[in-house]
Amino acid sequence: MKYSDFDAIKRAYPEVVSIDETHGCFDKDNKTVTVEQSKIDTARTTLNTEAAAVAYKQKRAAEYHSVVDQ
Repeated sequence: MKYSDFDAIKRAYPEVVSIDETHGCFDKDNKTVTVEQSKIDTARTTLNTEAAAVAYKQKRAAEYHSVVDQ
């Protein structure tokens, strides 16, 4: 398994404090944390959805002046 999606791994496994692309994921006691790709994929989907919502909100705010500015 490739451990390259750090944000998704951290989202799916909050106990992970260290990620090594070659050797895996480790907790605060330097013990290996076994991760599942399906959980990482689900976390990536959640992160993408949240990012899209923020981007939409920012785009809408830029398109319309605030009430104070009108």
